[in-house]
Amino acid sequence: MKIAYVLNTYPLPSHSFIRRELRALERAGIGVLRLAMRRGDMPLVDPQDREEAAATDYVLDRGGRGLIAGCVGRMLRRPADGLAALRLAIRVGRASPAGVLRHLIYLAEAAEVARRCETEGAQHMHAHFGTNSATVAMLAHAFGGPGYSFTVHGPEEFDAPAALSLGQKLDRAAFSVAISQFGRSQLYRWAAFDSWARIRVVHCGIEPGAFARPEPMPSGPPRLVSIGRFAEQKGQMMLVRAMSRLRAEFPDLHLVLVGDGEMRGDLERAIADHGLQEMITLTGWLDEAGVRAELAAAHAMILPSFAEGLPMVVMEAMAAARPVIATYIAGIPELVRPGETGWLVPAGDVQALADAVADLVAQPEERLAAMGQAGRERVLQRHDADLGAARLARHVAASLAGTD
Repeated sequence: MKIAYVLNTYPLPSHSFIRRELRALERAGIGVLRLAMRRGDMPLVDPQDREEAAATDYVLDRGGRGLIAGCVGRMLRRPADGLAALRLAIRVGRASPAGVLRHLIYLAEAAEVARRCETEGAQHMHAHFGTNSATVAMLAHAFGGPGYSFTVHGPEEFDAPAALSLGQKLDRAAFSVAISQFGRSQLYRWAAFDSWARIRVVHCGIEPGAFARPEPMPSGPPRLVSIGRFAEQKGQMMLVRAMSRLRAEFPDLHLVLVGDGEMRGDLERAIADHGLQEMITLTGWLDEAGVRAELAAAHAMILPSFAEGLPMVVMEAMAAARPVIATYIAGIPELVRPGETGWLVPAGDVQALADAVADLVAQPEERLAAMGQAGRERVLQRHDADLGAARLARHVAASLAGTD
């Protein structure tokens, strides 16, 4: 069995879960064709990401003229499929703020994806995210390509389902994947009732071997780490304000923000305005070894997000035997159990966030270690990358056999 992965921009530092899934499939003996539309413009600090970039075929490398010629040639060879794909691209484009012209570009990309699937013997396409990568997979299928599936992560897809024609993508797919029960419930809102049975839950996973020997809880002053892209939805600005409220009572408390993004300047200004330069460190993007080192040095991971799917960083922190403070949103409560593996607080509540940190700091080291161990056992049971990839492969095989 060979699966074509249809991706938009790949690899990216924040998409390590895709890399894990691809490699887990390959370990299971399944062929994977990596078809990304474009390269990312972020530097790839992780050697594994650089390896993935070298193994990926980039559709836009064919150039505009090549893609148009390929699309026209395919339409001439398969006029019925071409007309169906063109009509679908126009219909989806009219529903989208990106417009019809952008979707005609997706149609040209889809023609190339369908061609590559044929020449490489890919029997199925799988996309990550219900955005333009799923659009290209859907159009490639309409253009005579193999069947497709896609994984919806959120929150982007949940913010604009109509503009993304999410319902059409779900109804036309061989099957679709949510990463949590919450995510599946959101897809139920947009799929036809007879599509519900084809909406599966496949958890994103970690590689347990990377966390085989968690470091013991560190001694010394309390230290927190937050990991993620610096963007409004991740809520890092809440951490700056919470740290300002905690400074008088816990002057030795330290927070490390791992990541980067469009909000970095705003965060740096807020940290300076609150005089928190000695309490908050920004590291930029780190490779996986660097992330594990920061988790090992911390007493807990903190994630104040306003919108999420089911964050990989929560899984990684729990695998590293660290308790988690997170917001009570999306799929997070399916993983973090208050009082057992961490704390859950309402999103957008600075005082609740500060109170949770204060409660954590008040806990003895033995209590934090026990919470970390409980979290580790829970995540290893639910989020093994190989088990998740095997589940996905079974769904693909069943769809090919007509039994899914």
